Amino acid sequence: MEAVRRLLDLRHRGRAEDLPAVLAQAAPMLGAETAAVLLIDYGQLDLCPLRGTDAGVESWPVEGTPAGRAFTTASDAWLATDDGGRLWLPLLHGAERLGVLELGVKAYPSDEARHDMNVIAALVAELIASRRFYGDAVEHTRRRLPMQLAAEIIWNQLPPLTFAVDGTLVTAVLEPCYDVGGDAFDYAANGDVLHVGLFDTVGHGISASALTTLTLNTYRNARRSGLSLVDTCRSIDKWIRAQYPGSFVTALLAELDTATGRYRRISAGHPAELLLRGGRRIPSLPSPNTLPLGLEHMVTRPPAVVEEQLQPGDTLVLYTDGVTEARDASGTLFGPDRLAAFMLDAQARGVSAAEMMRRLIHAIISYEEGELRDDATAAMLQWRH
Repeated sequence: MEAVRRLLDLRHRGRAEDLPAVLAQAAPMLGAETAAVLLIDYGQLDLCPLRGTDAGVESWPVEGTPAGRAFTTASDAWLATDDGGRLWLPLLHGAERLGVLELGVKAYPSDEARHDMNVIAALVAELIASRRFYGDAVEHTRRRLPMQLAAEIIWNQLPPLTFAVDGTLVTAVLEPCYDVGGDAFDYAANGDVLHVGLFDTVGHGISASALTTLTLNTYRNARRSGLSLVDTCRSIDKWIRAQYPGSFVTALLAELDTATGRYRRISAGHPAELLLRGGRRIPSLPSPNTLPLGLEHMVTRPPAVVEEQLQPGDTLVLYTDGVTEARDASGTLFGPDRLAAFMLDAQARGVSAAEMMRRLIHAIISYEEGELRDDATAAMLQWRH
């Protein structure tokens, strides 16, 4: 309880960078000799000590390490050492994976002690999430490369990468994480309806990020004003034409009734999402249903809304063309078939949704030999009602 009290004091005072010192003081109260926070970097490749941590604490790669295993599986991981061992506990803010809590202990803790440690890990995750905006310690920790201004603008617009409620989960990835400008996603859970939007803006750099910012906030304004999918589409289209004439944005605007599984969406010049059911790929929904946002004045008919009744366990994969149009050295496209095969294989092996997205984006980067030619964004919806 004393460890909890000291950590809770940070809710009312202090910064994220004050957390390492408080954790170090609280470690003996948990039966540990050391305690440190390791946060996942933007590229989701390394777990890095939170700024303010003692210099002796090392970073760990996600691949092939016990710290990485705790992060990817969202479960405890243990490594025995000559003087005891180290225990890594996942730091989860809801369904969002922030990193791991690393504890140095003399012996593997009892079940009761590990339960207490997991309670502390949950509290630490809450503190990081709530204190991160009062300083730059979290951002300094997560950045392994300089962040370009266009990417800074986009990341500041986005919701957490992963969210779950009542058996429904949405998770997303965005690359290149330090230089993205034209891709974005958004979601919101209101009552039984999960709203999801995926956007791909024409162009790159600051001009693209400015158009993306307008698009995201017009989408949110329409949603919060209670507009239908069709009227939301029209509102975004109107503002793009008014502020950026000649520009356009492809988009998937979707609503999922989390109680019934009824899925409704508009594809504005956007690739069709993948529908995965029972270990196989279901034929794609009709796409597109209207022109890209900003160009709808060129047609007279209203946007069409496509509907699909999901079954429990269904997975929808939304993506921008930077995913399927990635090319290998021979010029062969990654393509929707390879994307579907990748996702189905990961599902068959029991990989979690957020981890599937992390692995997918690194598979795309590897396919293009380490350098993406275009922004690549993907989002996954799982309905398990």
